[in-house]
This record gives sequence, C-alpha cells and structure tokens, in this order.
Amino acid sequence: MTAPTPFGPREFQLVLLRRMADHQPGLVEDARHELSATLAEMREANRRWQAMVRGPRGRGALRRYRSVLGEPGATGRRVVGDLEFDVLRWAVPLWPELRFEVMVAPGGAVWNEWLVRAPGAAGPELRTVADLVPWSCTVDEVARAFAPARPMEGSAPTRWALGIGDGAGACVAEFTWGLLQRVVPAGGGGAVSSIAGRA
Repeated sequence: MTAPTPFGPREFQLVLLRRMADHQPGLVEDARHELSATLAEMREANRRWQAMVRGPRGRGALRRYRSVLGEPGATGRRVVGDLEFDVLRWAVPLWPELRFEVMVAPGGAVWNEWLVRAPGAAGPELRTVADLVPWSCTVDEVARAFAPARPMEGSAPTRWALGIGDGAGACVAEFTWGLLQRVVPAGGGGAVSSIAGRA
C-alpha cells in the first residue's frame, strides 16, 4: 500500500486557498499554479485537513499546527482584556508579507487563527473603500483604517466580516482566514470590490 503524502506547509496553503475559492476563484487559480498543485490536490488537502480537525482522535489545534507547519518562526505574548495569550506565527510563502498567526489562551486552547501582516512589513494605505482590494489587507488593518468598523458574524468557520460606514454608503468587508476577499453593500447584492489583482 502506498504511504500517504506528507501533510506540510504546501498542503496547508492549499487548505487556505480552498476556503478562499468561493469568493476569489481567479486569484486562487493563480496561487494554485504558483504551488504547482492540481485541483484534485487542493481538494485532497482540504479533505485531509477536515479529517484532522474533526477526527475523534485528532490532535489539539495547536499540536496540529505544529505538526503541519513545524516550529513557529516567531513567538510572543499579547494581552487582551484580563487574559494573556501566547502568539505563534509562521511564514506563508504565497503571501511573503503576511504570517499565519495562532493565539493560544491560558490552558492551551487556540483562541484565534488567521493571517496577519508580518512585523516590519508595510501594509497598504487604506483611505476609502476603493482601496480595499482583494487579498491586499487583513482584518485588523481594515478595522483600524475604518474605525469604528463593526465586527459581524462570518458566513462560515474561518470567515470574518466588518461593517463599514453608515447610510447609503455602508458596506461589509468579508475575510477568509483573516485576508480580505471582497466588499459588498451592507444590504447585500453584488460585490463592491471585485478581483483587482493580487497584492
């Protein structure tokens, strides 16, 4: 019997892309070719990841990330309210200006897991909604630039949303794994920010 292919950083990036394909299939297609991966490989990577997440004897979330991504490139601490979290970050070659960040609560539970800007890397200038280009910015960058942006429930696990503005110009920025995917009018309808090239 053939041994299964190791599940490592390349496969994990395919998992990230699989979730992003719903909103940005063109960008995902380009990124998949960058990884020299087939559609079947992307689907299989996602299947194996879901099996790891949902398996009754699956590793805890932090152990799973360490197993797949290796030791983090950087670690630190962050205080949120009364809690102090461990923060672990890994490089993601598809997005060299970003890091995959995992925040671990006291007791070892993973509290948050998403893409963030790498320390020292310059983020985009976000002045108007027109600057919100898919894959160009992260949740925290948009929240700071358009304060007070309103956190909203995402449409699925690993998805986040921020309400921006009021009245007729109000819109919702939608994110997958912390990375901007699109901007839609607050009342629903078509995307305000469509594919505009990778950051």
